[in-house]
Amino acid sequence: MTSIARSALPLSGVRVVDFGQYIAGPAVAMILGDLGATVVHVDPPGGPLWDNPANAILNRNKLIVTLDLKTEQGLGEAKTLVAEADIVVENFRPGVLARLGIDFAALRKARPELVTLSIPGFASDDELRRDWRAFETVIAASSGVFTDMGLNRVLMGINPSFSPLPLSSAYGTMLAASATVLALQARERTGHGDHIEVPLASAVMEGLSYNSILIDDYPPRYQTQREREIERRRNEGLPMDMSYGDLQEFLDPFYRSYMCADGRMFYVVCPSHKNHAKRCLQALGIYDELVAEGLREEEDTYLPVSQWSSDVSLGVYPLPKFWADKIAARMKEVFLTKTAAKWEHVFGEGLFPGAPQRWLEEWIADDHARAAGLMIEVEDPILGRMTQPGPMAWLQESAEAMLSPRPRRWGTAKEALVVLGGMARPSLPVPAKDAPGGWLDGVKVLDLCNVIAGPHSVAYLARFGAEVIKIDPAKPLYDCWNTVIFGMSHMRGKQSVLLNIGSPDGRVVFEELVRSVDVVVWNATDRQVKAMGLDAESLKALNPKAIFCQLDCFGGVRTGPRTDYLGYDDLVQSATGIMLRFGGSMDTPEEHAHVGTIDVMCGFGAALGIAAALYQKSRNGVIGRPRTSLSALTGLAQIPFCYDYAGRGPFDEPSGRDTKGYHALSRLYETAGGDHLLLCASEADLPRFDKVEGLRGIVEMAASDREAYLAGAFLTAPAETWQQRLREADIGVSLCENIETIRSRSARIADGTPGTDRGSYSFSIFPDHPSGHSVTQLDPFAIRPAVGKVTAVAPAEKYGASTRTVLRTLNYTEAEIDRLIASGAISETWSEEYLPS
Repeated sequence: MTSIARSALPLSGVRVVDFGQYIAGPAVAMILGDLGATVVHVDPPGGPLWDNPANAILNRNKLIVTLDLKTEQGLGEAKTLVAEADIVVENFRPGVLARLGIDFAALRKARPELVTLSIPGFASDDELRRDWRAFETVIAASSGVFTDMGLNRVLMGINPSFSPLPLSSAYGTMLAASATVLALQARERTGHGDHIEVPLASAVMEGLSYNSILIDDYPPRYQTQREREIERRRNEGLPMDMSYGDLQEFLDPFYRSYMCADGRMFYVVCPSHKNHAKRCLQALGIYDELVAEGLREEEDTYLPVSQWSSDVSLGVYPLPKFWADKIAARMKEVFLTKTAAKWEHVFGEGLFPGAPQRWLEEWIADDHARAAGLMIEVEDPILGRMTQPGPMAWLQESAEAMLSPRPRRWGTAKEALVVLGGMARPSLPVPAKDAPGGWLDGVKVLDLCNVIAGPHSVAYLARFGAEVIKIDPAKPLYDCWNTVIFGMSHMRGKQSVLLNIGSPDGRVVFEELVRSVDVVVWNATDRQVKAMGLDAESLKALNPKAIFCQLDCFGGVRTGPRTDYLGYDDLVQSATGIMLRFGGSMDTPEEHAHVGTIDVMCGFGAALGIAAALYQKSRNGVIGRPRTSLSALTGLAQIPFCYDYAGRGPFDEPSGRDTKGYHALSRLYETAGGDHLLLCASEADLPRFDKVEGLRGIVEMAASDREAYLAGAFLTAPAETWQQRLREADIGVSLCENIETIRSRSARIADGTPGTDRGSYSFSIFPDHPSGHSVTQLDPFAIRPAVGKVTAVAPAEKYGASTRTVLRTLNYTEAEIDRLIASGAISETWSEEYLPS
């Protein structure tokens, strides 16, 4: 394979100084380094604040220097490095770095082209929480991550539930990395740098935005069996005490795990799609018999259920209980006839989604993960040969260079200055005096995506000024649970066009749209991209200046054996170990609580790739093809334990339903009255407990006795009391909040502002939502630039609402548009109702 130099990477020549600690700050700088930037990382005299082998990943492609900012010499050396940088990154509590002498406001006043990034735990304008010790689990507890953590855990009465996935840092990393590169590409046009704040609490709320939406008068057809059972038990005052086994019978047959002949579970994710469930039943050999027993496929599932010819339609989620039970019973029998590996081949080659449940340790060594570059080898100077997650996002033309990152290395401030100072300064326009607007003003995007990851990536771009046209089929491929419910989040700020690209007339319209835009985005496999005529050569003939961004499930820099296999968020959770970690054993896999856990992260990854491609295009005119995948982002979601090397300890990180945390000083505890709080402390914090009334005895106690002592002590007072006492001692702690409670106290009637000035949490109520329902949604508020404008994107319009408007912009007459509608080449609607009842 041809060797590609790092100089070909899109951020080559960009200089970064990274003051970050723990995960988010260093991870952003790592991603910038992966994309070609030159990065100097600054550690304090005692070394990194987080002692974890993952630091070898987070500091790859970096020169590490040790500086004491509390000394005149150390501060002076730091300022000298910053003076050479294009980007400076930090993730301390608000104001900490400024008090140490690195003041971003002053730096940007002297150098307005500088891009500075702050990633605090809570927003700097959050008067209540800004000074908290905002560790990962504290942010999660405060943001409702651990409470009501998925329908399964609610029904089992396990509330709150602990998860070791660093979701706040992972979402924050991808938001911050994409925002930084978007600011960088805007700088090429305006000359302005920017200061960007990305609070991790706000970032995790954006990551979970599909879980916090509230739709008044939600139609019963979209309620799952589990949701109905929760409602029934609450209404009747019954306990939430379902067993894991009983709970499985409440799952949809196309959204659950099945035991195979080899004792391994296989996860099927085939709901909602017009063809996937049918292909699945046909491959299993049970389709015809189920049809003979009365299983139906409605011609138009976008009609109200009352107008259907039957009570069931294959390819619609959720199925009625009678049919769910009947289909699942037959599927259980058939899955026992083959091994999980054989079923993976059947599903992958048959073009419908399913994957075996694997442990993380298996995924790290997986043949596809290695072949595709989703896992890479790095020769670390301390840990030796190390398997690490591969790139999170890349441009296809230069990505090969990202598979051989330089291992972390240490040097002096003088060496770092030579590295940064030896690079040519970028040539930039003189900054205009007037406000430069949004980072993506004037950029036109064509969105061909479906489900969550792809369309969410483009919805994210819209807040920065991108003009977005969303194309969906003239006749829907997915059911309205998937399109309309999810679309209320990811269709915001878009014009919706319904187009049959497969028809001759529809293809003509499609090609005209492709010629009219700067960026095309599609979540599809290589096979689908080529068939659509969007491969590099075909797109070049259509629009040589267009950037094409591709997302998929299993894609990597290289082609692997499962590159063209289909899949969704839950599927990649099963393939990479997340479901087994959450469930705890091969017999008890569980999807990680929240809708879109990896999807949204991947969406931000696509936005990062698009930003890098736009920057490269503006610097040297090279048109790149950005790419990311769900699988690539699972490495970030699991970064505290997603690695292997000779001598690594056992893969025994927290897992399963019974885990409450990491150890006695960092876990969930019940308090008087039944509420829970999250304690997050370490051995170094033990002296602080001397200041905490009721907990002073722990300081001299054996480590093995701490958990029982703390469990008893916390039951003696309410959670609010303990939170106050611990916070006064500057010990990490938070009440376990609930997303519904956060939403209710942070919501206002929509006022046309994006919520960036409203602290760590902000929601808008749309009483006149186009759906006809009152809808409460999270604001687009996690990215807070000082210069670039963030827009409060409009609510999602009805699918097809802009078909006629967009065709007019392509100079079609009303008569021509009417003819295209009559022929089925285009459509103005899928249904009478916005949200079919």
